[in-house]
Amino acid sequence: MEAFTHLFVFYTFLFSLLRTSISLDTVTPSQSLGDRGTLVSAGRQFQLGFFSPGNSKSRYVGIWYMISPETVVWVANRDAPLSDHSGVLKVTDDGVLVLLNSTNGTVWSSNTSTTPQNPVAKLLDTGNLVVKDGNDDNPDKFLWQSFDYPCNTLLPEMKLGWNLVTGLDRFLSSWKSTEDPAQGEFSTRIVPHGYPQWFDMEGTKIKARAGSWNGLGFTGRAVRPNTVFEYEFVLNEKEVYYGYKLLNKSVFSRVVLNPSGIVQRFVWMDRTQSWEPFFTSHANQCEIYALCGAYATCNINKSPVCACMEGFLPKSPEHWDSVDWSDGCVRRTPLECNGGDGFLKRTGVKLPDTFYSWYNKSMNLQECEGMCLKNCSCTAYASLDVRGGGSGCLLWFGSLIDTREFAEGGQDLYIRMAISELGHLDKNSHSSERKLVGIIVGSTLLVVGMIIVGMVSYIWKKKLRNQAMIKGSERKDCDNEGVKEDMELAILFDLTVIVNATDNFSNNKKLGEGGFGPVYKGTLPEGKDIAVKRLSKNSGQGLNELKNEVILIAKLQHRNLVKLLGCCIQENENMLIYEYMPNKSLDCFIFDQTKSKLLDWHKRINIIRGVAKGLLYLHEDSRLRIIHRDLKASNILLDNNMNPKISDFGVARSFGGDQIDSATNRIIGTYGYMSPEYAMHGQYSVKSDVFSFGVLILEIVSGKKNRGFCHPDNQLNLLGHAWKLWIEDKPIKLVDELVGDLCNISDVVRHIHVGLLCVQQRPEDRPNMSFVVQMLNSENLLSKPKQPGFFTDPQEADFSFSKFGTCSTNEITTTVFEGR
Repeated sequence: MEAFTHLFVFYTFLFSLLRTSISLDTVTPSQSLGDRGTLVSAGRQFQLGFFSPGNSKSRYVGIWYMISPETVVWVANRDAPLSDHSGVLKVTDDGVLVLLNSTNGTVWSSNTSTTPQNPVAKLLDTGNLVVKDGNDDNPDKFLWQSFDYPCNTLLPEMKLGWNLVTGLDRFLSSWKSTEDPAQGEFSTRIVPHGYPQWFDMEGTKIKARAGSWNGLGFTGRAVRPNTVFEYEFVLNEKEVYYGYKLLNKSVFSRVVLNPSGIVQRFVWMDRTQSWEPFFTSHANQCEIYALCGAYATCNINKSPVCACMEGFLPKSPEHWDSVDWSDGCVRRTPLECNGGDGFLKRTGVKLPDTFYSWYNKSMNLQECEGMCLKNCSCTAYASLDVRGGGSGCLLWFGSLIDTREFAEGGQDLYIRMAISELGHLDKNSHSSERKLVGIIVGSTLLVVGMIIVGMVSYIWKKKLRNQAMIKGSERKDCDNEGVKEDMELAILFDLTVIVNATDNFSNNKKLGEGGFGPVYKGTLPEGKDIAVKRLSKNSGQGLNELKNEVILIAKLQHRNLVKLLGCCIQENENMLIYEYMPNKSLDCFIFDQTKSKLLDWHKRINIIRGVAKGLLYLHEDSRLRIIHRDLKASNILLDNNMNPKISDFGVARSFGGDQIDSATNRIIGTYGYMSPEYAMHGQYSVKSDVFSFGVLILEIVSGKKNRGFCHPDNQLNLLGHAWKLWIEDKPIKLVDELVGDLCNISDVVRHIHVGLLCVQQRPEDRPNMSFVVQMLNSENLLSKPKQPGFFTDPQEADFSFSKFGTCSTNEITTTVFEGR
């Protein structure tokens, strides 16, 4: 009996060994694939099995080429290796692929959502491992497929991009090393915000940008004519992705992201029995993302490689001359809008970053130009598709970043310029044949102009004499264009006093800088500390904004509004003098890893509610009814006790008592905080401020900047990430790790809930500030929020603020004159 038992055990072991060492074409619930078994595609092009990379002793389930077994194209358990040879891969009755270890513990599994009648796992000739219902004859219907979860390799017929319905993001991620297939720090992906484009990433930092699709290829990478590949780019309401197909099925090709972050395309050469590189990214200095900064181009054939676009000058000449181009360039002549602008055509360029862009597939180029001219925030336009002479419309809003010149290839870009600047550039480029015509026309215009100038000068001087007689000597030092009556509540400071208080505007006294200009700390003779905001000569803002701020804030009194002490308008200096806030602005704390620890949950609640009360006063309780239009973390100042005070009313607007909304073609604000209706159509109301306040709540709760945040798993900005966590019922994961102990979880969730209500897409869905204050201070049930504005719909202009923003203590307000 004992001998029979030993014989039975031996044959059982032998049968098991034979079963796991053979190659299968399918795996069913009645079968399993052991460490010595393989799954082979029908055409014997790909094989699936267990392997150990290089000298590693860890075991993985992977797919490789039959012609090149060391070339692994996909790994199932890349982040969960087996430590021995006892692993088993099987399909459950529910149609789920599972990898079990020696103790039958699940190491890895697929995520099949439906239960099939006859689940089968197959390896297709494309290299795609699929689970399907064996009773379903549809060859393209899968319950699960490995192509939806790429590793470091893009194979023909795979999709690199998004399923916009399910939110599935298919992207490549590098191995940690050649012997460790775990997910590394590099990735390459399609980002759907604005007009979709291809980015190479290092963590959440952009390393390089292949650019946007122009019908033939990505604008940043030359498309070589070939008889091997057929490229495709699909963009509709359901998905956005890039892929390629092989025109010759006997050719093998793959795109790989290696552990160093380099993207390469390889083609298999039968003659040499090896993979030969067909394309390599990051081949030169101009591949580095935004190397030359804004409004500059990179040309690898020139030295230096960076140069400002025509009509632009280096923003920081001293840095530029020392080969630090990151500050980029600024306009030599501000835009004028309202018919005062035109376009400069640049040919043969890689189109700028389209993260802040809008597109329309049906417009022609002429309609595109007209659309851009209607919006003062539009900075450039181009054809969406270059095939057949060009079609479609692509508009840019903000700075033109990461533009490159090509000796061959590229496409046309039309850059918005002031007409006076275009005339200057055009004049410099005229041939000698046209100079004579210019001289004749210019002479005629000069004579006429002199006559007109003489008449205007006479009328103007007469007007000034009349004004001087009326005003007398009331304002001998301050030329404020007749705004004395408007500034009657503001104290006029003498320039000498301000110069002495700030040590002649010493850099040691500088607190920061915004769109208006630098801000300095000063000390008056009596010992009182002040903050001096000095208008910069290069600022897009000016005396009108200064007047606006004085007129508005001088008549407002609230504990959550910064106090204006006075102004100085003397000797070409325009300055505002405020009470000094020793803790500077809110962004110095919430976006700083060290200082953020000082803001516990109680302090954050106090700041949120204080800002809410300040906004409520502006919208409903002040006699002027004011819309701030530029509410952001850097415009929230903090006093000694960390109490918030809203500042910077330079672009604020007052409303009549019965006025609901208004519109402007001069968009002024900061990307990341602007509401959709204001950013795209210039329509603003109290609900615009509510949207900005909602962004601010989510930033304070999370410690992340909306414009500077990009979740590594889903490429969503802060609003999108918060929304995703909300619908997954995981809102608490949004909270800043540095907050510390949370005494009342429901209170935290309530603040996130209110924030999401404030950032809803439609202004009519957002609550007004009186209701916001009520919601923050009560425990009443709240309505269900709808999807936030600037989410991931590629059919709309998208101003989602992801990785492109850098954390700064003074984020500059954007205006038509110098878009960001």
